[in-house]
Amino acid sequence: MENTISGKKFHIQWFPGHMTKAKRMMEANLKLVDVVVELLDARIPRSSANPMLQQLIGAKQKIVVLNKTDMADPERTQAWLSYFKKNSFTALEVDCQKGKGVKALVSAIQKAGEPTLEKWRKKGVRNRSIRVMIVGIPNVGKSTLINRLLGKNKAAAQNKPGVTRGPQWVILGKGLELLDTPGVLWPKFDNPETGFCLAVTGAIREEVFDQETAVHILVQRLLKLYPQELSASYRIELAPEDTVETVEEKIARARGCLKAGGVLDMNKTIQMILRDFKTGKLGSFTLEAPPREEA
Repeated sequence: MENTISGKKFHIQWFPGHMTKAKRMMEANLKLVDVVVELLDARIPRSSANPMLQQLIGAKQKIVVLNKTDMADPERTQAWLSYFKKNSFTALEVDCQKGKGVKALVSAIQKAGEPTLEKWRKKGVRNRSIRVMIVGIPNVGKSTLINRLLGKNKAAAQNKPGVTRGPQWVILGKGLELLDTPGVLWPKFDNPETGFCLAVTGAIREEVFDQETAVHILVQRLLKLYPQELSASYRIELAPEDTVETVEEKIARARGCLKAGGVLDMNKTIQMILRDFKTGKLGSFTLEAPPREEA
């Protein structure tokens, strides 16, 4: 995929076969569950969502969860939660690393699964558990969330009729079972913005995109959205006439990214900025706003 953002060509080596395989696996697993939890990156809620998911899950209940909120802009996180709720989705935020919001998620899953249980009760089935699956793009925190939900309780659920091999079920609590395999959704790159957002947040391996171009666009975006925070994080003075290149050079000097003879090591600087943003060391930033806010 090659597209242009802000005058820079952004290229990703992408193989559609990955999406096809992931879709087949997703369809097979989704048939087994009642509730789907879609885990999104709070820094890029739109780009980390998969447009195919709603079509795949059909009438099943879906819960939208914003993860990595500790690295996102709190105000924009609330704006996104409001947007999802206005569009009739159950939406909440979690911090999988610290466990924040996990109990609220369990309650939301139980509530979402109640209509399904009621249908089974009318058929005379009283001991049916709610079955849930967590899906999301790579590196969004699915496995971490599953571990948080399980805690110390990793008891295996009883085998389901007709399922002798394949998906493993674990008990989350009374009347609640989790498919102990995170569902990987490969996103569709409808525009260069999606590819850029996924690249700088760590959803795509660094080997398949141009890091220099990605960081150039990232610095440009942060200068527009969060100039004060960028200045404070790297302890640099920003001037109205600064270009992206001069800002990157100021960062290199401030952080001592130098080669022999005092020459600026821009390659090291690029890697540092990308790493700092991915890990949240650079600050709490959100690259996307809800549609109405953008408009």
